[in-house]
Amino acid sequence: MSAHLSQTHPVADLAAKVLAAIFTLGGVVSLAALAPLGDEAKLLRALWALEGELANGRLGVMLERVAGGWRLVVHPDHQEAVSKVLQRPPLTLSRAALEVLTILAYHPNSSRAQVERLRGASVEGVLEALVERGLVEVGGQDAGPGKPNLYRVTERFVADFGLEGLHELPEVR
Repeated sequence: MSAHLSQTHPVADLAAKVLAAIFTLGGVVSLAALAPLGDEAKLLRALWALEGELANGRLGVMLERVAGGWRLVVHPDHQEAVSKVLQRPPLTLSRAALEVLTILAYHPNSSRAQVERLRGASVEGVLEALVERGLVEVGGQDAGPGKPNLYRVTERFVADFGLEGLHELPEVR
């Protein structure tokens, strides 16, 4: 921690524990998951302190609020360096995949037939690929004839698209 949070400060001590927990757990970590470390008010103060400490990019990572929790991500100033190390192509999605994701983000728990009606084209292969990539999941079954699966976007979708939740999607006119 920097001079902003001296190691003897109680918030700094809790912030260090929170940072270690988020690092160890990986992915998006909810406030509920951090509850064993302290009460909600103290945890939020520690998280805000961490956000401030990491925002400048000196440590290469930052704390990001997404999907109802927090995760460690590469600071934008260091993204290019990390990309060179990883040599991974960025997430690319076809137009059809983006259309299906959009439909399911705005109309969760839709059957394949409902998605096809909204899209105006078949989505079978696209839907299967999105399920395999972990961006879409089966959220239940319709009670109607044949009991078709109902699909929705996953928390991974929310996190990968940098959203705190689906409520951040722009309104459709």
